[in-house]
Amino acid sequence: MAQLSYKTLEEIGYKGYLKKKAPEKVLQFGTGNFLRAFVDYFFDIANEKADWNGKVVITQHSPSGHTGQAINEQEGLYTLYLRGSEKGKKIDAKRIISCVNRCINPYEDFAALMEIARSKDLEIIVSNTTEAGIVYDPTAKFDQNPPVNFPGKLCRVLYERFKAGQKGVIILSCELIDNNGKELENCVIHHAKDWKLGDDFLKWLEKENLFCTTLVDRIVPGRIRDPKELAEMEKANGYTDKLLDVGEVFGVWIIGGPKELEDRLPFKKAGLNVHVVDDVAPYKKRKVRILNGAHTGFVLGSYLAGQDIVRDCMHDDTIRNFMNTMLYKEIIPTLPLDKKDLENFAEAVADRFNNPFVDHQLMSISLNSTSKWRARNMPSFKEYVAKTGKLPKCLTMSLAAYIAFFSNDIQRREKDVLICKRPKGNEYSAQDDGWVLDFYFAHKNAAPEALVKAVLTNEKMWGEDLTAVAGLERAVTEDLKLIRTKGAEAAFASCL
Repeated sequence: MAQLSYKTLEEIGYKGYLKKKAPEKVLQFGTGNFLRAFVDYFFDIANEKADWNGKVVITQHSPSGHTGQAINEQEGLYTLYLRGSEKGKKIDAKRIISCVNRCINPYEDFAALMEIARSKDLEIIVSNTTEAGIVYDPTAKFDQNPPVNFPGKLCRVLYERFKAGQKGVIILSCELIDNNGKELENCVIHHAKDWKLGDDFLKWLEKENLFCTTLVDRIVPGRIRDPKELAEMEKANGYTDKLLDVGEVFGVWIIGGPKELEDRLPFKKAGLNVHVVDDVAPYKKRKVRILNGAHTGFVLGSYLAGQDIVRDCMHDDTIRNFMNTMLYKEIIPTLPLDKKDLENFAEAVADRFNNPFVDHQLMSISLNSTSKWRARNMPSFKEYVAKTGKLPKCLTMSLAAYIAFFSNDIQRREKDVLICKRPKGNEYSAQDDGWVLDFYFAHKNAAPEALVKAVLTNEKMWGEDLTAVAGLERAVTEDLKLIRTKGAEAAFASCL
């Protein structure tokens, strides 16, 4: 079977959208599945729907790996499957992405990277070099071809562009750290000063370039791991594809910047779920409180109720109603964005949890639940109490379910895990920081009243004494007893 290429597609009579030639408007740092299923997908749709007429040049972030070679072998083409659930309907959409033109390996051809840096067509630089990518590294030197770190590489690209007399660019950082754009800008400026590149370059960096903090949201499983499923896909497609990629249907890109940036980027015209906003922080809060908070809020109790996979929880009326009550009645009222926007996001979250293509294990979400509940759920809990003067029933129950999960029929303490036992079921490994596991093992024989008091007064867990919240100690104790006597599902039902 022939490898994917423009010629192969012509020979098999492919009728879908393709963009074979266009100016190279984007330089992308990173060859990974996420960028190709997210950023490049948006640019590809912009070509089709907004007549953007642009191509992406990818540069390898690291010297190892064969993805870059495959990109060039396939002329930048690859197949993207977006799979999941949308408004309750199963989606399995296939698209050939054709916005990528080529891949540069700067460790073998640094001159090619400098050439694209000088190009008059270049408008946008995007990156996803992992959370560890945006770091200042004093060992990065100007005369390294290329410098050892990403900000150093970017500084060289921008300096080359400055020397060529070209206009500045839009830099869209997709790394999963807070204030990613600003952090990247600070690192680039640090290198520019260290390398003594001059005040004129520093002024050009600040005035002519726009470093944007962004928030990205799409789950990308990446390649198909089942050889039989992959073979069936390739047979149906009529070609082999070394770069085949898979992402969930949902995807949103929040970009911090001035309003006029919407007109400089092609996404709004293409009708894409990409939004330019003054401040990314409220949208980060929306994601953490609703998406991540929902996970942490219901998975531990759901596991004790006998569930194993997130999707199956969405088919259990009690669990789903518990999650929805927690989201719509307790979490959304504490958030600063438009209520309808928040409700739409929560509706999409339910679809994402119901993805028929992903078996998301509850136990994988359960890891490090102490710090997760503190970061994801406690802010909503405290703001609800401050706003209403009452305890939120579902969030309070989720705290009791957290305690129950780490204290249920403790069998033994092993390295890195606490072995507990499900009600009338199997043993399971509760994983968290060692001191958390030691705490619960030390309290394995404590009565509910004593255990709850010990947990709530543990300031290392929560940063404060939670027994100061009026009525919380009594409510959590009653909820814990209900979970242990009637079961977690009945306990969830009591909140509805």
